[in-house]
Amino acid sequence: MDFDTLMLLSKEFALILFFLVFVGIVAYVYLPGNKNRFEKAGRMALDDDKTSPMQD
Repeated sequence: MDFDTLMLLSKEFALILFFLVFVGIVAYVYLPGNKNRFEKAGRMALDDDKTSPMQD
């Protein structure tokens, strides 16, 4: 096996690996069981913080 073949195989392996990781992340985000967690995280910045030191 020469260097060019090894580089080609490693690039193809990395492409497949990163694609599978991407698909896994997207599947995790769109699972119905995670909806409440992500909605809560999305509202976190908009919630009023009554214990903020900037308020008098």
